[in-house]
Amino acid sequence: MSGLAWLGCAAVWLAAWGLVELIVRRGPRRGFAGRAAAVAVPLIFGATVLFWWEALVRGFAVPAVILPPPSAIAARIVASPAMLAADFAQTMKGLAAGYLIGCGGGILVAVAIDRVPFLQRGLLPLGTLVSALPVVGVAPIMVMWFGFDWPSKAAVVAAMTFFPMLVNCNAGLGATTALDRDLMSTYAASYAATLCKLRLPAALPFVFNGLKICTTLALIGAIVAEFFGTPIVGMGFRISAEVGRMNIDTVWATVAVAALSGSLLYGLVALAERRMTFWHPSFRGRRS
Repeated sequence: MSGLAWLGCAAVWLAAWGLVELIVRRGPRRGFAGRAAAVAVPLIFGATVLFWWEALVRGFAVPAVILPPPSAIAARIVASPAMLAADFAQTMKGLAAGYLIGCGGGILVAVAIDRVPFLQRGLLPLGTLVSALPVVGVAPIMVMWFGFDWPSKAAVVAAMTFFPMLVNCNAGLGATTALDRDLMSTYAASYAATLCKLRLPAALPFVFNGLKICTTLALIGAIVAEFFGTPIVGMGFRISAEVGRMNIDTVWATVAVAALSGSLLYGLVALAERRMTFWHPSFRGRRS
């Protein structure tokens, strides 16, 4: 690229920087304008990063086998929608099942631990040990136990999400103050009533924090598990197979689909958190 072209790239960067500064300096706004401004800043920044990625790769003639430009990745996505959709659907089967089992089981066991202190002394240290196990060591074992299809991926995801969910929910159940618990006692509330009307609602911010953490863990676990055996479909299988064939644009296209789907899952959980914990002081503080 010529010096004039590099100056043009720098001008684009400065223009994007100035636009973001302008949006930020106008301060927080309510309603549609505030939501549009919150979305515009990351979009402008992301588009600028992609622009410079394209410019640097092409300007320095980086081989596509090392780092393809974003335009080549986008072209591969457009050219292979059926393949990418099939891979996405296969991976989502194991991810969704494992996420529901792992997170649901973590919440149920947290309630049992809260009720039975013996379990707290026994299970939480064990959970720390199990959560430290590497997924590359767990995944082959699960494939041998549950086969090559999505159930083995669900088992890996459940193992990765169970204990983070358990720890977060257990912390949330203990977040109520002594004054709150004494008030329920003065009403002669049973354990079930106290759990449903006080402790579980107070634990919702912790639960959603665990759910958001588990979305990324679930996606990583499902993709890595597919490296060790899958019926010739799935995002993990596609990455592993196309790397061997040196089709790096397909690898990056699959990575892009995985990143977008993971961001969407995280956003859906965050949206549910906003809807269900609007009353919590921590949420009111973030909104103000």
